Amino acid sequence: MTGRQFLRGRTALLTGSTDGLGFALAEALAFAGCHVMLNGIEPAASVEARRTALEQRAGVSVGYCEVSVAEECGVAALIEATHRQFGTLDVLVNNAVVRHFAPIVDFPTEKWEAALAVNLSAAFHAIRLALPGMRARNFGRIFNMTSVYGSRGTTNRVDYVTTKAALLGLTRAVALENLDYDVTCHAICPGSVLTPGTDARIRQLMADQELSRAAAEQAFLAGKQPGGRFIPAASVSDLLLFLCGPAARDMTGAQLPVEGGWLASG
Repeated sequence: MTGRQFLRGRTALLTGSTDGLGFALAEALAFAGCHVMLNGIEPAASVEARRTALEQRAGVSVGYCEVSVAEECGVAALIEATHRQFGTLDVLVNNAVVRHFAPIVDFPTEKWEAALAVNLSAAFHAIRLALPGMRARNFGRIFNMTSVYGSRGTTNRVDYVTTKAALLGLTRAVALENLDYDVTCHAICPGSVLTPGTDARIRQLMADQELSRAAAEQAFLAGKQPGGRFIPAASVSDLLLFLCGPAARDMTGAQLPVEGGWLASG
């Protein structure tokens, strides 16, 4: 990572960033000097305390845009709101995601369409709309949050596996189309991070199988990260900050795993 506040004056937009890993990435960018636009579908009042606290702690401007990225018009409204509030968009993190658990023969078609819209098409539209400004300013850092399951299959998660794999192709295409600019595009591939969603699943394991917290975490991670521990959000955010800095100028189009050796074990 470069020195403190090395992104001062830049603006970052993160979809799906009101909690979990998305908010952790927003925090890291804010403390590196970025103004930040948070995004989610929660009412603004429920996000206000977190938004103002980050703004005060980091000493940057932090906005929030309540809009669903499931439709092109929502993505366009989000990009427009970011430009209207900050005048620029330099770092784009496509983090919004939906997921459903079911075998393919029972998979609801509306859940499939929702995953294509939020997990994949939203990233396409956000990149498409952000690129002209990035090219004009000759600076842009684009990140598509993928997953180990973008490279490995698993059962009962056809929507997630398919869309995360597709993001890898989108990343490579965008990277190659912007080699004449200081605009890079990467796919960051986290393993299991202890987010609120993951925590809920662990609590369910504890209740269903009468397990201790430690035993439930080990059961959740079994067959995944060989180290048997969750990935700290800071490990992901530190990588993202490095990729925003000058040392990473000639890196683009990469799939960057932060998954405790999970991919190496398969």
